[in-house]
Amino acid sequence: MTSVNKGSGVKGQLTNDHAELYDTLVARRYFDKFDRITGHLSRVAAEMEAEGALTRTETRVVGRYLAALGATFRALSHKYLMTGRADGAPRLTFDRHESGFPVAQELMVMALDAAQANKHLSGIASVAELKDRMVRQIVGDLTIPTALQFALSQRLYYESLGMGGLFWARNDPDAQWIGDVGGRRQFLVHWAVYDTQVNLPVVYLMDLEDSGQKPLPNDDRRWPQTQAHLMAQSLDGLKLLTIAQGFDKDFDTLHPKRLRRIHLGPMYSNGFTLQSGPISQVLSTAMAPEGQDWALVWTVEDLLAERAEQVKDGWFSTVERQIFALDPFAGKGAETGTTRMDRMVILPERPFQVLAELNPPGFRDVRKFVVGTGGRIIATK
Repeated sequence: MTSVNKGSGVKGQLTNDHAELYDTLVARRYFDKFDRITGHLSRVAAEMEAEGALTRTETRVVGRYLAALGATFRALSHKYLMTGRADGAPRLTFDRHESGFPVAQELMVMALDAAQANKHLSGIASVAELKDRMVRQIVGDLTIPTALQFALSQRLYYESLGMGGLFWARNDPDAQWIGDVGGRRQFLVHWAVYDTQVNLPVVYLMDLEDSGQKPLPNDDRRWPQTQAHLMAQSLDGLKLLTIAQGFDKDFDTLHPKRLRRIHLGPMYSNGFTLQSGPISQVLSTAMAPEGQDWALVWTVEDLLAERAEQVKDGWFSTVERQIFALDPFAGKGAETGTTRMDRMVILPERPFQVLAELNPPGFRDVRKFVVGTGGRIIATK
């Protein structure tokens, strides 16, 4: 693909697996692909709810993060609309080896841009005025209004940032009250990050019981500490067991009963990413048309508390500690720090047909969600 430029020089030494999109049409194909993919993910979540893998509340929470991710891609598509055409137009950097997604720095820059969105908007003419000037230049000067097109793209970008509802590099914890049990409040605490190590959006769901005097979200002492603690531990390199045990130890009145981590990606595509193994053979053999040459992996790590124990805390008191269940098969639980791990792949019909024919060993235990006609999701084993 001649319009994807691998990093070089000092930048290339730091980001050997990163590449820039420096052609307008290629950049638009990249964002069109993700627009389709993010549109399918909410239907996959709905299918998981129908199967009992997610509750209605969890589906709604995950759906908000998926919608925010789609809004982020749309905002970035405005920013990079004129890549390769206008002088000074920026270029998207994405991880073409590990994730297929934009690098985390793109979202960090987007957050900085959002902080100054009003300032930028005040210096750019309105959408209506820009369009009017574009028409007058085309009709009157018989020239392409490239500079005005670039100004319009940046106007739309900053307007998108001002509207909010985006998936940021960090999306701080929120708490959803679920009910009461045994005199304790139950909450679903959820948060998300764009992991800098793997350049992927990651969503966390924690079911916890609250035995404190105040409801957790209304406790101005515990809630800020809880938020700061969870964000500091939201690293892909940390096992769920490590995160859950650390939280359980640091908060005596908060009792984590379940912790899940949902990895939204990687995304694979012959046109944009470098992949090896079975997925490479599947995509190259499928020779799918534009818009159907992709596969997205969705991984859910799940850690459950099987019981609670009272342990000594000093000389005269005890506290409750959770004992978490680890996957008993082949010692994988101790290795992964989970009770179970579910891997799924979402892909269009053509790549799925090739995957079914090849039936590679690495994908036999992976759940498949096939995007059928009209975007209908077909779940298969």
